[in-house]
Formats: sequence, C-alpha cells, structure tokens
Amino acid sequence: MKSIQYKLLLFLRGVAMGAVDLVPGISAGTIAFVTGIYQELINSIKAFNLTALRTLKNQGFGAAWRHINGEFLLILISGILFSLFTLAGVMGYLLEVFPLQLWSFFIGLIIASIIYLLRQYPATKAIDILLLVLGTLGAYGLSLATAGTMEVNYPSIFFAGSIALCAMILPGISGSFILVLLGLYPLFIKALVNIEIDFLVTFAAGGVVGLMIFSRLLSWLLDHYKHAVIATMCGFLMGSLSVLWPWKQVALKSGGGFQNITPQNYLEITGQDPQIIACMLVFLFGLFMVLVIEIISLKLKNKVI
Repeated sequence: MKSIQYKLLLFLRGVAMGAVDLVPGISAGTIAFVTGIYQELINSIKAFNLTALRTLKNQGFGAAWRHINGEFLLILISGILFSLFTLAGVMGYLLEVFPLQLWSFFIGLIIASIIYLLRQYPATKAIDILLLVLGTLGAYGLSLATAGTMEVNYPSIFFAGSIALCAMILPGISGSFILVLLGLYPLFIKALVNIEIDFLVTFAAGGVVGLMIFSRLLSWLLDHYKHAVIATMCGFLMGSLSVLWPWKQVALKSGGGFQNITPQNYLEITGQDPQIIACMLVFLFGLFMVLVIEIISLKLKNKVI
C-alpha cells in the first residue's frame, strides 16, 4: 500500500503535466521524465491489452486493476484533469498579462530538463549525437511551420486528439503545439473552459486510440534503444526552444505567425519594456524548480514508500 505522501506527489505530478501541456512548446512527457515516472506511465498505458481483458474475465476486477497499474493511472489522470479544467483560464490570463515572464519561465524548465536528461543518459555514441542533432532540426522546423486550419468536424477532432495526446507523452513535443499547427488550439481551450462535452469526448476517444498504439511502439524503443530515444527527445526539447522565445514580432511578410527578435528590437518595434531582469529571474526560477524536482525524485527512488 502506497503512502499518502506518494499519492499526493503523484497527483501534483499530474497537475504539473496538465498545466504545462496547456501551453504550446512544452510537453507533459517532459514533466513525467524529469519526475521519474515516465517509464511506469508508458508501461501502464501499454498494459491495456487482451491480457487485461482476460484477467478481468478470469480473475475479476481487482486483478485487472493491478495489471493495468490502475491506482497509479487514476491518481495521475485525476491530477491532469484537475489541472486542465481549473488552470485553462489561469494559463490564458498569464499568457495575456505576463507573456514574457511565462515564456522565460518555460525556457528555464526546458533547458534544465535537457541538462537533466543528458546527465542521466549521455549521448556518447555517434548515432546518439546524430539523432540529437536531427531531433533539434526537426523540432525547430516544426516551430517555423505556419499554423493551418483544419475543418472542424468529429473525424478531425478525433484525429487531432490521437495526434495531440501521443505528442503529450513524448518529451519535447507539446500536444498543444500540435493543435496550434492544426489550427484547433483556440477551440480546444474554449471547449475546456465551456465544458463542451461532445468536443471533449471525441477528442479524448481519439487520444485513447492513439495512446494504445503509440505507447507500445515507444515502450519497445525505450527497452531496446533507450539512449538513442532520449537523445532524440533532447533534440526535440532543444528545437522547441524557438517556440518559447519571449520576444517576438508578427511576421506578416512570411505568411503569418511570429519571428523571434532581440529584446532591444522588441523595445524599438513595440515600444514596450522587454522586462529583461524579470525574465531572467523567472528563467532562473525555472532552472531551480527542475533541480528541486530532481532532488525530490532521487529521494523518492531511494526511499521505500
């Protein structure tokens, strides 16, 4: 039986995963990786299979619940859902009122996450270094893509859910960023705020189907090529930093979207204070937070709960 402390920390991990995935550019999978529950999460999702159905039929609900690591998933998903429905408005407010500081904070989180992952799994082989570079270039290329507009119907919402939730568990690629590229991000936030059941159920159904397929592939890759997979993921994280750069200008000449500029150019173009000191402080706070999470995670791993 796991302690109340463990359950609370697991719930808070879920809250953090839901909160970061509301913002394009940072993935809930990154939080799962940094807090030490990523492998267990993938294996638990993968446990939804025919064996689980046979266990339910032959041994009952309790055995099937243990087979899928149900308590772990229930607590974690509860935290994610709590975060999605309660923090959607808060995240929208922060993006509107304190955008420079918020993006700077997330940059700090991601850089610290890259350092953490590469320290745990160094990219020492040539193939790992190549995948790190390719992952960086791939994510950077995605960050330059102009958002499209997908026709909004149930099949498109189902498809978007299957892609976005797969991205959510992959460190370095944000599910929200995928929705931005598909042109569905504003509709998703609106559906969360207004609790549009038909949209959310269709989206979630697509996500479940996508996760069932993708989790098996990802689990196999992690079992056989862990260093290569993590090197690629770190590349995704590096490439995604372009999305989070706080100081941007609307790039009308390039077909819409934004282009990154320096804080000085931001001041000259917008006439607004780039707030460099405040951005540096929250950036350092983001770095510090990941360090604290790492220390807590190490203590939890070394302690029988």
